[in-house]
Amino acid sequence: MIRWFTAGESHGQGLLIIVEGIPAALPIDEEYIGFHLGRRQKGYGRGGRMLIEQDHAKIMSGVRHGKTLGSPIGMVIENKDWANWTEAMAVEHIENPSQEGRNRRVTRIRPGHADLPGTMKYGFDDVRNSLERASARETAARVAAGAVAMRFLEEFGIKMRSHVISIGSVWAKSSDDIDWAAVEQSPVRCADNIAAEKMIGEIDSAKDAGDTVGGTVEIIAENVPIGLGSHVHWDRKIDGLISQALMSINAVKAVSIGPGWDVIGDWGSKVQDVIEPVTDPDNPWQRKTNRAGGIEGGMTDGMPVVARFAIKPIATLHNPLPSVDLDTGEPVQAHFERSDVCQVPPAGVIGEAMVALVLADALLDKFGGDSIAESLRNYQGYIKTVGPRKIYK
Repeated sequence: MIRWFTAGESHGQGLLIIVEGIPAALPIDEEYIGFHLGRRQKGYGRGGRMLIEQDHAKIMSGVRHGKTLGSPIGMVIENKDWANWTEAMAVEHIENPSQEGRNRRVTRIRPGHADLPGTMKYGFDDVRNSLERASARETAARVAAGAVAMRFLEEFGIKMRSHVISIGSVWAKSSDDIDWAAVEQSPVRCADNIAAEKMIGEIDSAKDAGDTVGGTVEIIAENVPIGLGSHVHWDRKIDGLISQALMSINAVKAVSIGPGWDVIGDWGSKVQDVIEPVTDPDNPWQRKTNRAGGIEGGMTDGMPVVARFAIKPIATLHNPLPSVDLDTGEPVQAHFERSDVCQVPPAGVIGEAMVALVLADALLDKFGGDSIAESLRNYQGYIKTVGPRKIYK
């Protein structure tokens, strides 16, 4: 079982990450994790924070001589911007704190953010107490945790991918042959160059208007074995777990497995993925289509796992919306906190991390193992049984 936790505030001293349950002897290093953290920081439409932070996850525990020990992996990501917030975000009590600049109480509530429910739930009189943890800065910690999970999945041949399929009103052309190198080079992580240019235009238009823009991302996990997850209990269904993980990402408002909403108007004969006759004993149970998104009955079916999620335009606007004051309830303009215009491109990297954590946990639930060698032996033994029952035993 893999468990993971994050701690830290947007402008605090840093982010803490603990990943527990990774088997021993998995090769991992800070450079590998840093590569994925760097991918998260890219993307057209990002705000000024990305010019300040150069995210690096320092491994503090659970790794020796480049390999995991089977004990919890602890990591720290320093917030470079902390130097500008030492009083506003101080841990120790400050008598009569300044009410100037960053130290001023935040009382102007932002519609669409955690500001109002957070202050009401926890009894705060300063919105900053909620907005700091609710900030998408926390997703850097998720990517660090997810990078460990991705490194684990790679031992079993599983590869995580993501690409942007829409920003604003612009949709990329659908294709089964995605140039992943082009996606990584694209400023909006879109393989359709024509659509990518229009997406950049959408972001520029929103920025000029002091507004924000959302979009849709697709996550693909390749080479996932058949049988992860389960149909026997609601909380073990792999599609439910993936959906929950993706829905937990800041500003995500919709999740689908595979094409999702695109197929609800079709008849059943047009939606299912026909199973091909087994002609290759080493590669059974093939499909020509993957409309199920690689999941049937709450379990992976051997096809690539595909999930899409939609992100609303983020709530912090340079041209703030009308709102109310936390103290008086009277009309004000909503608070503005430095933010992105569009967070869709980096969301794919975050989505990869979240799906990787779910798949890694499901894989360990299925195959177990206290070391990578043991997990691989169990996996390979299982794979030998996956096929027609009169041939495979």
